[in-house]
Order: sequence, then C-alpha cells, then structure tokens
Amino acid sequence: MKPITGVTFLLLTASFLGLVGCARPRLAPLRTERRVDLEAFMGDWYVIASIPTFLEKGAHNAVESYRLEPNGTIATTFTFRKGAFHGPLKRFEPRGFVLDRASNAVWGMRFVWPIKADYRIVHLSEDAAVTVIGREKRDFVWIMARRPGIPEPQYHGLLRMLQGQGYGIGRIQKVPQQWP
Repeated sequence: MKPITGVTFLLLTASFLGLVGCARPRLAPLRTERRVDLEAFMGDWYVIASIPTFLEKGAHNAVESYRLEPNGTIATTFTFRKGAFHGPLKRFEPRGFVLDRASNAVWGMRFVWPIKADYRIVHLSEDAAVTVIGREKRDFVWIMARRPGIPEPQYHGLLRMLQGQGYGIGRIQKVPQQWP
C-alpha cells in the first residue's frame, strides 16, 4: 500500500467535505399558488417583511411595483429609502419573466442580463391584497401587501406557512413603513 501524499490527502479531504456538504436534508419543492391572475397581481406592493438581499438591508418604505408589458414580461420597479425614512432613495428596475404559464406563479427576475433569479408566488390572498414571494433555496422571502401594514394575526399566520415550507423564520425582518 502506497503512503498518502499531501496532494492525495488534500483531494481526499476535499472529496469528503463535498460529500458531507451534499448530505443536507433535501427540502420538498416550494409550493406555489395554483393560478395567479397576472393583471390582478400588477400594481404596487408594500414590503411588510423579508429575508433581505444585501441590496435591501436597512430598507425603509420599500415598495415593489409591477406592470405587465404587451410582450408578456413584467416591468418592475423596486424603491426604498436606505437606512432611514429620510435616507437616500434607492431604485432598481429588474424585469420579470413568467416561466410557468400554467400557474403564472414561477418567474425569473432579471436584475443583470442574462441571469434570471428564482421568484415564486407562494401565497396570494383571495382578495389579492397580500402576497408572499419565495425562492426554491429558501434563502430570501418577501411578505408584501397592497397597504403598508397587515394585521399581526395574519402576519404570524404567514410566518407559520413559511416555516411549514422550510423557511427559517428567525431570519425574517419587518420592513419599516411610515407614510403620510
């Protein structure tokens, strides 16, 4: 038997760590809404809470707006104040692409060409007043509403739903909303 060399040891260690990393329990597919009426979904949504991306950390008065274009894409405008209610205004304009036309609940959101980020409508209230957007990886989530707030029992019900979908709800942060 040959002695293990430094290079062989490093390769074996890297392979082992790769296998251990793959041993995480696999989550069930993220459940989405069965059918989303895109025209009813368009308009302004106040971000009530989120697991924020690095761009959104410290967001105040965050609003996501959607407009359905004639070519079927979704013009999106995301605005917020950075760090405070009177902080600098930030504005992003990604483009949404409906990837599942049967449900309209699975989109690709393009911030930078050609990458389309996973974007899934996992909840939409019957009156289209509250929605939850998630990602298959469960790394980010957005709870949004047509008004700048929702009742606490409804908010906690959404947290329970997200926990049931495999989200670590301890990472979800409320987004400060204060409007005249």
